[in-house]
Amino acid sequence: MIGIWIGVICGIVLLIIVGLSRVYSAPQVGHQTTPAKYGIDFEEVRFPTLNDKTLYGWWIPGSDPTRQPTIILVHGWSRNVERMLPYIRNLHERGFNLLAFDARHHGSSDPDKFSSMLKFAEDISSAIDFIIDQMQVDDQKIGVLGLSIGGAGTIYAAAHDDRIKAAVTVGAFAHPGTIMKLEFSRRYVPYFPFVWLLFKFMEFRIGARFAEIAPVNNISILRTHLLLIHGVLDQTVPVEQGEYLYSMSNSDRTELWLQSERGHSDCHQEAGFWDRIGTFFKKIF
Repeated sequence: MIGIWIGVICGIVLLIIVGLSRVYSAPQVGHQTTPAKYGIDFEEVRFPTLNDKTLYGWWIPGSDPTRQPTIILVHGWSRNVERMLPYIRNLHERGFNLLAFDARHHGSSDPDKFSSMLKFAEDISSAIDFIIDQMQVDDQKIGVLGLSIGGAGTIYAAAHDDRIKAAVTVGAFAHPGTIMKLEFSRRYVPYFPFVWLLFKFMEFRIGARFAEIAPVNNISILRTHLLLIHGVLDQTVPVEQGEYLYSMSNSDRTELWLQSERGHSDCHQEAGFWDRIGTFFKKIF
């Protein structure tokens, strides 16, 4: 009888864990609009990433692609290349080559069982391989701009890929566990045993502990110049996450721009936003 009850309890817990894991299953939705909306010429590209998967992207060259800096644009969770259109429009005007792509399990790129911050980082490095090998860009003038989890992946990628010379993040989190705990607490899901077990399950799937891949635990080894942008009113990734990242960074190479009237998805609407990003990248390159 005791064995039956243990089996029932374990089954219930398993069902709950599976249900909670679906909270972090990003719906894969393709783009509806392209840079043509702004009269910008672009090339649809596909290139390989890990696990024998293929990524979809837009290549927007500048007037002199082999000499101009190249910025890789990385969307956030459950989004796609279309999210980066404001960035494409404004950074193209400032003379950069641009590559925007759909991370695995997003947009028009291949699915790969599940998405994670680590896969975002791996896809960024695959994008760098592509632009160097196929587009013959200057490998000393490569930057990355990432939003939310794309920004967190950018920090991890920059810590492990010296080809990234400059990076900008918008609303990046410091530690994935902290953000997920916050999300589940809002849903009144107790940390132990459900969230704790979910974390162990997710770490098993990813193949790494959250502490190992957390941006805050990798940011100190960056040799990259970094601009952290965070909205003070951000309810998705609280501003304390941005401040924590900055506190653990190399302050001589890192800037923190807190926007007092912005949240998680509207930082690009801040006055002077595009000029500051353009100036930051051109200062490095």
